[in-house]
Amino acid sequence: MFHFNAKKTPVPSRELEAGTIRRHLVFHGRVQGVGFRYRAVDAARKIGITGWVKNEYDGTVVMEAQGTPEKINALIKALRYMRYIQIDWVDGYDIPVEPKERSFRETY
Repeated sequence: MFHFNAKKTPVPSRELEAGTIRRHLVFHGRVQGVGFRYRAVDAARKIGITGWVKNEYDGTVVMEAQGTPEKINALIKALRYMRYIQIDWVDGYDIPVEPKERSFRETY
């Protein structure tokens, strides 16, 4: 039986890990047409990073990654050693953290 007037239990908020940062990254090299975004989403979710990744018209891939610096570096390192991907260089800078973000996704 449903109780429509039942008091709702609030969903606990996820606290940001101490030292969390958000970094805007631009990957240059052979990063389109090689499964980069798919692999980035998979690796980021396994490592525990939130954010997004997308292709740009100039052949680069842009990513916003949120997590500790160590986790973000682990993601970049993982992508560097994946088959078919060749990262020549990465441009990046820190941007404000998005505390409500909960996942890592591919965007268009």
